[in-house]
Amino acid sequence: MIAPLLCILSYNFNTFVILNVYSKLTMFCTTNSLPMDLLLKQGSLKQEVESFCYQIVSESNDQKVGILQSEDKHLQPSVSKKSEGELSRVKFISNSNKITFSKKPKRRKYDESYLSFGFTYFGNRDAPHAQCVLCKKILSNSSLAPSKLRRHLETKHAAYKDKDISFFKQHLDSPENNKPPTPKIVNTDNESATEASYNVSYHIALSGEAHTIGELLIKPCAKDVVMRMFDEQYSKKIDAVQLSNSTVARRIKDLAADIEEELVCRLKICDGFSLQLDESADVSGLAVLLVFVRYRFNKSIEEDLLLCESLQSNATGEEIFNCINSFMQKHEIEWEKCVDVCSDASRAVDGKIAEAVTLIKYVAPESTSSHCLLYRHALAVKIMPTSLKNVLDQAVQIINYIKARPHQSRLLKILCEEMGAQHTALLLNTEVRWLSRGKVLVRLFELRRELLVFMDSAFRLSDCLTNSSWLLRLAYLADIFTKLNEVNLSMQGRNVTVFTVFDKMSSLLRKLEFWASSVEEENFDCFPTLSDFLTEINSTVDKDICSAIVQHLRGLRATLLKYFPVTNDNNAWVRNPFTVTVKPASLVARDYESLIDLTSDSQVKQNFSELSLNDFWSSLIQEYPSIARRAVRVLLPFATMHLCETGFSYYAATKTKYRKRLDAAPHMRIRLSNITPNIKRICDKKTQKHCSH
Repeated sequence: MIAPLLCILSYNFNTFVILNVYSKLTMFCTTNSLPMDLLLKQGSLKQEVESFCYQIVSESNDQKVGILQSEDKHLQPSVSKKSEGELSRVKFISNSNKITFSKKPKRRKYDESYLSFGFTYFGNRDAPHAQCVLCKKILSNSSLAPSKLRRHLETKHAAYKDKDISFFKQHLDSPENNKPPTPKIVNTDNESATEASYNVSYHIALSGEAHTIGELLIKPCAKDVVMRMFDEQYSKKIDAVQLSNSTVARRIKDLAADIEEELVCRLKICDGFSLQLDESADVSGLAVLLVFVRYRFNKSIEEDLLLCESLQSNATGEEIFNCINSFMQKHEIEWEKCVDVCSDASRAVDGKIAEAVTLIKYVAPESTSSHCLLYRHALAVKIMPTSLKNVLDQAVQIINYIKARPHQSRLLKILCEEMGAQHTALLLNTEVRWLSRGKVLVRLFELRRELLVFMDSAFRLSDCLTNSSWLLRLAYLADIFTKLNEVNLSMQGRNVTVFTVFDKMSSLLRKLEFWASSVEEENFDCFPTLSDFLTEINSTVDKDICSAIVQHLRGLRATLLKYFPVTNDNNAWVRNPFTVTVKPASLVARDYESLIDLTSDSQVKQNFSELSLNDFWSSLIQEYPSIARRAVRVLLPFATMHLCETGFSYYAATKTKYRKRLDAAPHMRIRLSNITPNIKRICDKKTQKHCSH
């Protein structure tokens, strides 16, 4: 053992060091009564040998490393040289009997005088890091040098370089500095780029733009902004965000799948839901089915897109039902929870939608069906006296004479600009969008003078613009359809209940009776366009016109009563429970007792005045579960087909003639849903954070 050890020491150290090390090692072994070979093999004594050898070797300033290795009973020395100026130490490797002379890193100590430079220590006292008391920045141990600390103070905090140590001590003892620093978790570049790619794809889907806009427009613009606001180094990081056509399409599908997963989980735990469905053809000729669902979640009633599918074969009622039923079975959603199905098919209509509703009611026996109240309103307002109907038809013909000829439209625009008209073009009437009728008639009446100058005398309807009786009827039609459109618009939107619609219709019925009585008294203040025209021409309305107007108003009221019959409302307690004094017929004794407790609660009464009807009853599920669930079940059915109409408008804007091959279902899932996708959760599921194109 002694000979190999002397060989190694002679190669690495001078004679004086060799003799010193050898004599002390021998004395150490003698004191412990152990042979040196056994000493090197005893794991319990390795730490003592390490500290002992380090104490010996550290006294010299030699810069060489030696390795003592024992295999069986033979030592095979191995030597490597190091640069000068470094200390060496002895290290034992636990898995093999080795003594390793390796570089010992220099550890600086913290001195209290460093506080005059604005620095305290952070971490282990034996090997601390430098922490600035002003900006909380943590520097490495090697920075614990007065020159480096002074440079940080003068460059980063030049305003405080002349401050006394008492200033930094006071700053150090402040409550803010006594709080331990919070570790900041920073994502890697790939993770951040992936999340950014999902966020941009989400906004692309919301806007309905083409997938190529990400790589062709968004990324170049983002790079330009970052380059101008920061520098080119940060701008290059934008290249890591992948926004190619295929990548954006893949991201949108992932986002839609996450929204669908969240929606299915909500439907599985909800007490009940209602459906709204409709079918239409897209630009490529496919039959597209849209199904919306309404359900209670947390303390509110939510509305989301349940299904957007294209029917590949026959678009029959059975196919529509099979499409919805397969979705329900795939995600294990119970049909028993369905409480109502809203569509544009009335009970008297025999069509594919009506057939699908019948099949749904077969698998969901407790479900009811309802006809869209907007369609009822649109059907009711179509009925009018013959004299008014002729004026309406002639007005449409005049508009079509201009709008059907682009040359005529351009000439009319020039004429209107020269005459200083309020408008420069007419609006086109369409029977599908019945709300356009009021705006079309108002625009035609406002441009009557310009049209009188523009119209050719050869056109057979040009004399209508000079006929005061015809213009009086046109003014009345413009007023009445404007008022009817306002009522129609007030019934559209999200979270519209049956109570809201019937309140609007009740108000309209009372107004119609008031308008008819006013016209009979020759008071036309309720029709501003007609009243202003009478003042302009300084004339009165003929009895024939008055009788036609009264006939129209009373006939419209009778028709609305037919489509919106007045019935005994057994659910009036849902609309306002604080006005109920007698037990409603629809409630059992236990529920009525719960209703009495509810109405006696002053806090609940205050919430009723602050919250909407849907949110009010949804917030009482925990405290009054029985009566609140009955109220929510009454509020769940859809009143109108507004969501389907809006959905098809979005669908037509997304899948255009230039994108006929697009699968628009994921886009509709994102655009028509109130659920925000959890991008963090989507990224965590990915094993590869930065997918290739």
